[in-house]
Amino acid sequence: MAEWAEEERELLRGNMARADRYLTGDPDAPPLPSILGLFARHPRLGASWLAFSGMLLDDGTLDPRDRELLILRVGWRTRCRYQWAQHVGMAQAAGLAPEEVAAVPEGAAAGIWTERDRDILRAVDQLVDGHTVDDATWERLAGHFDERRLLELLFAVGGYTCLAMVLNSVGLEPAGGPDLETAPVPGPAGTPAQ
Repeated sequence: MAEWAEEERELLRGNMARADRYLTGDPDAPPLPSILGLFARHPRLGASWLAFSGMLLDDGTLDPRDRELLILRVGWRTRCRYQWAQHVGMAQAAGLAPEEVAAVPEGAAAGIWTERDRDILRAVDQLVDGHTVDDATWERLAGHFDERRLLELLFAVGGYTCLAMVLNSVGLEPAGGPDLETAPVPGPAGTPAQ
């Protein structure tokens, strides 16, 4: 971070509250996560991405548990090890039990889920596979979510799928992986998805 110009730090700061503590430039700032180092390589683009992600994570309309469930499923389906590792802890903090995190790889077929959770997982799979949610799933989701939440669900899945493509393509690996033994980290991109 010391080699960054103040202009680069300034472009990234203020876009996501949880990232700002790393971007102070102070000698006692926590070590920079590798994803912020990636964004710093193109700070104007990185700043915009942080603003979008910050809105979803810090100021979105989706329930945090729902958001983290869909992000984990995107991470699993796209085989994005970094995304999976980053969001396991966030998912647990948002209310997903360890056994639910462990069931994410199985998707909607796992017996642990409520029908609402199954529809969230189905929506992720349908968006990843065919880039659209089918009418039946959409109708059921509309029974649980208002129009803004439905739109946010689509943007969250699309945004995290895009991020997974970037992270997989540049080979960004998690620092220590998830500290859970209940669910494996997805294999490298190219491994068949479940």
